Amino acid sequence: MAKNIFVAFGHHNTKNSFNASVRDTFIDEAKKYGHNIDLINLHEEKQLDFFDGKPPNDQVLDYRKRLEKSDVMFLISPCYNLRASAILENWIDLVLAPKWFFAFKKVYGNWGYPVAGVMKNKLAIMSMSYGGNIFSIQTWFQNMPFRRIKAGVLKLGGMKIKYIRFYEVLPSMTEKKFEKEMEKVRRLVRDL
Repeated sequence: MAKNIFVAFGHHNTKNSFNASVRDTFIDEAKKYGHNIDLINLHEEKQLDFFDGKPPNDQVLDYRKRLEKSDVMFLISPCYNLRASAILENWIDLVLAPKWFFAFKKVYGNWGYPVAGVMKNKLAIMSMSYGGNIFSIQTWFQNMPFRRIKAGVLKLGGMKIKYIRFYEVLPSMTEKKFEKEMEKVRRLVRDL
């Protein structure tokens, strides 16, 4: 069954980066299966302001409308300083915000629990690429973006979550390793 897939791409090199290859491979494979793609390259969009307490602007509301029509949200980013790229983090802060994405049900005082919003039970896929190897990243760097985004954002919205992670993404990556990583992306699409 064809799905509507919203892709938010958060790498500054929208043409020749490893992350651009992930995006393009995903889109090409998704189209083979009849899925519909709604792509935003964040570095080619009008830059969002940082959160300042104001209500969401028309651009944020437009992203939300597009997300509401989607079955899948696919976020793509490299890991910078143990976080997703600043442009994607800012997009998450503004677009996937309360009370649209989630709210809190107060139980007593400041105690309560999250209540999922409009994206509840939809699929979120987070793609992260790292320059380091899997051992050092998973052993020493516990505040990983995928864990923070998963526990701190996507679960609050009640989304089903998948991750695709790439390690040792360096300019010297062999063609064999690159092809193996792109096959992971194709498999991800086939499993939708």
